[in-house]
Amino acid sequence: MKASYQPIKINWKSDGCEKMGGGMGINRDKPDLWKDDIARSVHMYNDWFIKFAPEAYRATRIKSTKTVEETLKVTENLTNIKTEVLRNNPSALPTLRMSTCPPLAVDRLIGLAGVSKNLVKVMERGNLPSRMAPDELESDLARISQMIEKMADPDIFVWLAQKHKPSKEEAYRAAVIVADRLCGAEANPIVRNAQEKRQLAAIAAWLETRGYKQLPSGNGIKFNAMPPGTFAFRLNIPVGREGASKSINIPIDAVVMRKTARPGDLPLLIEAKSAGDFTNVNKRRKEEASKINQLRHTHGKCVTYILFLCGYFDSGYLGYEAAEGMDWVWEHRIDDLEKFGL
Repeated sequence: MKASYQPIKINWKSDGCEKMGGGMGINRDKPDLWKDDIARSVHMYNDWFIKFAPEAYRATRIKSTKTVEETLKVTENLTNIKTEVLRNNPSALPTLRMSTCPPLAVDRLIGLAGVSKNLVKVMERGNLPSRMAPDELESDLARISQMIEKMADPDIFVWLAQKHKPSKEEAYRAAVIVADRLCGAEANPIVRNAQEKRQLAAIAAWLETRGYKQLPSGNGIKFNAMPPGTFAFRLNIPVGREGASKSINIPIDAVVMRKTARPGDLPLLIEAKSAGDFTNVNKRRKEEASKINQLRHTHGKCVTYILFLCGYFDSGYLGYEAAEGMDWVWEHRIDDLEKFGL
């Protein structure tokens, strides 16, 4: 069956469509500028990170230390990791995974213990599966318990091998080390969320200075019916899937309806992206290409979907996105948004 969501008719003149979404690029067709822009973008991200990350890490560490201390208390300093303890305290699992040598990622624990993936995922959120058979639950909790006991780090929990009650100093040292391990995993999402919030604030400030008004979220905004001169954040846009009878929603960070828009015109779609290293962006670069292809398949070739970049985006990433017909604006040159008709 064909997708039920039909493409929207575009009323732009051909030259307008080329200006807003195709034809000559703004940054994608200027590789001679990429090297300098990459360096400036990395510097901007690092400058922000140095100012923000220590505060975020400290806040996360305080929270993590409290979590570790609670887990050590309910497990009697890791001397009692019985199934009953895990059943009554499923939120202890992240701390227990960081208490082994080496620390265990979620998938590694699932594989080593041979337990239900769903069980571990739900325990990571502090709960137990509501529909898991009692016998299976008991069996899997026992396997998790055995694995943690077997791999508990002897250099951190020195009292386990020596079979004595830990001193306050030993317990505190163990809690700090495990809390630091948890911080490494929990601080990254905090940094990413803060960076995205800052990027959207920069876009809002730039638009508002030029007379654009932000639409309140949560009021059923339709992206193709926004008034000219308005913008909205985190808006869902429906797209059809090949072979599917229903459409799905693609979340877009920023949607801007140009002041010059006429009835039937589509807004500018902006994806805010930041990165603290070159490796991860190249692993995920296909995501944006998939989005733009879905958007253009559903809403027509004149869809303008661009990236708003800050951080570590190398020439390999840029070249891939350019080859997919995608353009971008660097945060350190935010005024390039004007070139997209804003």
